[in-house]
Amino acid sequence: MTAWSYSSVNTFKQCPKKYYHLKVAKDVKDRGNAATAYGSRVHSAAEKYIRDGKPLEREYKFLQGTLDAFNSIEGDKHCEIRLGVSKDGEAFKPAKFFGGDVWYRGIADLLIINEDKAYLIDYKTSKTANYADTKQLDLLAGAVFINYPEVKKIKSALSFVVCNGFVTKEHTVDMYKSYIGTFDEALEQIEVATTADVWNAKDGPLCAYCPVASCEHNRKR
Repeated sequence: MTAWSYSSVNTFKQCPKKYYHLKVAKDVKDRGNAATAYGSRVHSAAEKYIRDGKPLEREYKFLQGTLDAFNSIEGDKHCEIRLGVSKDGEAFKPAKFFGGDVWYRGIADLLIINEDKAYLIDYKTSKTANYADTKQLDLLAGAVFINYPEVKKIKSALSFVVCNGFVTKEHTVDMYKSYIGTFDEALEQIEVATTADVWNAKDGPLCAYCPVASCEHNRKR
């Protein structure tokens, strides 16, 4: 099976046909929109501030308090760190992000490691935290435990930097298999679709923003 990520599984759950064109056939590219472009700029500003100490531009000054709080946490700070995991039966091992054996890929916006404790932060630029999905934190926590076996406990958070929302969760190493297995059911569905080569389209509100122009539900045309 193709290496997967939180976003790719969510794409399949949203619409198998969209997943097929973006991840399997790769004959369509999702170029994003104004909101995703803004999110990328915010992430970049936060990364450079934490990693390099680069002052925030005026547009991103609203991040200052949040980032200073993260900066004050003791430990080694890793920005936009790529985490790869390989799977052999029930065994999980660290893998290079683009290695031939990589099974799962995840990127942590900020990972702080202090001996056997870690802090895991994912920045969000949504205008509300009402629809926060902590499954992404579960997956990343599982990958951290696999890649950093010295870590035994993680405090993780979705930091909604625009609306000042903060959704937290705690993870312990004894549960790492359940974290990395968060999407096992969806992965089985992807495997079935791949084997049968059946990718049914789903009609929904996001069809208006879908890059798959050939789909009968696409409302961009």
